[in-house]
Amino acid sequence: MKYSPTRIAAPALAMAFVVGCGGGGNNSHASPKSSGVDMQQAAGKADRLIGDTLSSVRPPLEWTHDASDSGMCTGAPELGDVTRRAVVMTQVSEGRRGSLLGIIERAWEKSGYTITKVNPDKKFPAIFADAGDGVLRMGLTVGYKGQFFLKVQTACVDKSKVAQPSTPGKGTDYRGKEVPTPNVHSDFWSSDKPVASGSPS
Repeated sequence: MKYSPTRIAAPALAMAFVVGCGGGGNNSHASPKSSGVDMQQAAGKADRLIGDTLSSVRPPLEWTHDASDSGMCTGAPELGDVTRRAVVMTQVSEGRRGSLLGIIERAWEKSGYTITKVNPDKKFPAIFADAGDGVLRMGLTVGYKGQFFLKVQTACVDKSKVAQPSTPGKGTDYRGKEVPTPNVHSDFWSSDKPVASGSPS
């Protein structure tokens, strides 16, 4: 199912992320058994996925890492899961949000990921995907003032300590602070003009 802003709107998911329960156990992403990957390794994979996803966008976006969660998987105290988050700080106009969602959807498909759900709601569209590695699922949602939120959830993996992301964002780093609404203007992404032929879409 492809993202198309003209499809009939489904009920808004807003910023809800429904592909897993992170940071609190009760993870339905994988059966409770050792995957051979520990939480730090899974977190590193999630960080790289976030970086690769957002760096695939042209013109480039500014974004920051947001709060990272980790928790124990229910019924398996030797296992845990990790949630990584990133927030786009570039102002994306209503008319160009569909283009950005489409670019990222195609980037995920090119990487071999499976699109599992598309929400074409006009105000709060979203796309969700599975990396196909048994470890990562992710979702990109549009929230208040058109801000884009990327969330990556790991499966239950071997328990370990988890460091904060070491991969760089682009622009101001808001980790440990309240992330504001989008505050970076882009001549392309912030424009209200129709997307010209040959432009990213």
